[in-house]
Amino acid sequence: MQLSNDLPEGWSHVHLAETDSLMLALKREETATEESDIVLATTDFQTAGRGQRGTSWEAERGANLLFGLRCHPRFLTADRQFLLSEIQALAVALALDAHGEGFSVKWPNDLYWHDWKIGGMLLEHDLRGTVIDQTISGVGLNVNQTVFKGNAPNPVSLGQITGRHHDLAGLLTTICRHFDHLYRRLQHHDKAAIHTLYLSRLYHRQGFHPYADAQGRFEAEIIGVAPIGTLILRDRQGALRHYAFKEVRQLL
Repeated sequence: MQLSNDLPEGWSHVHLAETDSLMLALKREETATEESDIVLATTDFQTAGRGQRGTSWEAERGANLLFGLRCHPRFLTADRQFLLSEIQALAVALALDAHGEGFSVKWPNDLYWHDWKIGGMLLEHDLRGTVIDQTISGVGLNVNQTVFKGNAPNPVSLGQITGRHHDLAGLLTTICRHFDHLYRRLQHHDKAAIHTLYLSRLYHRQGFHPYADAQGRFEAEIIGVAPIGTLILRDRQGALRHYAFKEVRQLL
């Protein structure tokens, strides 16, 4: 995948035909020589790609977008690290908007089309004192795959949605440009506006919907997301519930 001439200023790109995991690759010597502000790594196939909650990520070789980013957001304190999840999810959602309606972000950072999952991402942060020294992300986006053989309950691809084949390089370039724009806005202290945009794109943002936690199933509405990424819900009885990642599930 050739992107170098189309990337934002200060970016570099490493393409790996195959790797175990892009997040691991971004930590190893094969990408360590890249010292750009933001390093983009792409691959045609991952042998050990991870989803959330310890699941694997199904992706047909060469059919989808599998990419990762490494950046050094030292302008952000550790307690604001969730903003990086927000801009990563928003960058993908904004790029998808050019291809239709109904795209949203399912907390904390899955990408949905209506009630179908089209993508997901993971982020890891290295801290230095009170600031974020390095962030590595891994993103999987279903683009041209038409058959899913895994046990995921609701996968969908952009090709299935639109009925046509999509150029992977062009779509990824658009995602990177959106990410760069949002990242620079964070640098210029536009955190509140970005957080508001993230909240506006949340899946099931309005109304009561089913959830499940360690105590069982309940219905609640989204009140907001705290700066550290905690989801704030209000149940049918009016009680506020605060959940960190993996402490609650949104039920389909």
